[in-house]
Amino acid sequence: MSISILGAGAFGTSLAISLALGGRDVTLWARDNSAIETMRDTRENAARLPGAKLPDNIKLTSDIGDLTDNIVLLAVPMQRLRDVLSKAPALHGKTLVACCKGIELTTGEGPVEVIRSVAPIATPAILTGPSFAADIAKGLPTALTLACDDETALKDLQAELMAPNLRIYRTSDATGAELGGALKNVMAIACGAVMGAGLGESARASLITRGFAEMNRMALALGSKPDTLSGLSGFGDLILTCTSPQSRNYSFGFALGNGADFDRNITVEGAATARATLQKAQTLKIEMPITQMVVALLDQKLSVREAMNELLARPPKEE
Repeated sequence: MSISILGAGAFGTSLAISLALGGRDVTLWARDNSAIETMRDTRENAARLPGAKLPDNIKLTSDIGDLTDNIVLLAVPMQRLRDVLSKAPALHGKTLVACCKGIELTTGEGPVEVIRSVAPIATPAILTGPSFAADIAKGLPTALTLACDDETALKDLQAELMAPNLRIYRTSDATGAELGGALKNVMAIACGAVMGAGLGESARASLITRGFAEMNRMALALGSKPDTLSGLSGFGDLILTCTSPQSRNYSFGFALGNGADFDRNITVEGAATARATLQKAQTLKIEMPITQMVVALLDQKLSVREAMNELLARPPKEE
């Protein structure tokens, strides 16, 4: 079977390479035709994934009408997902697999919810978990979670997305999977800020642990299964994103912590997600103090040390 990928950023390109090397024919779409022409000529996405060669069985296109496969991976930023889908009605009857992580700022919806909202006749799913595009493109071993409420479609989709270096685990808990992928980015900003400010590894370990508790509180309140966030889509992704400078969210937080400039052209999903999460938490009356501190940092209402002091000064409680 062939597979289409909408979005030729680093992650979309890396998935295209992995699936193509696994024997799939892949159509990779980007809206910038000049970028597509360059990629055709060089067989490389030098702007997003330098050094990674594109196999011959990857077709490159800027015409969304070329995405004719039944399975389409949506590798676009979370805050653009609704707009992209709204402009591509031909995709609405297909199996649409979100490969982005976050919560939409305007609606509070996750990727699967956005797909359901814009394309109600589609079969929505999400592919998420601890993964860096550069690792996948190099053929390094990576395990991901595939979530879809339709269990029959889920098993077929799992088989189609497996590749030599990609091990795919499945779950029917799409809510939990999308929340794990979204909320870990908020915690990664917090951990980056702590390390950037020189507050130490012990502080980071505490934030990871208590951040995981926050993630679970929201996931359970929204109907997730209790064990979903203990897997790759939650705990696994949290550990990777909170400990590696390859993470854009961690690096953004690190820059916040040490007062350095950060490239505004780099997408940091956790910033919008933090604000959307805090709004949702307030509506649900859920305590999420780390998320609240991240928003305060983003709004420049507190310094990192002031935010940490507020967290440390919270009333004693049972773990």
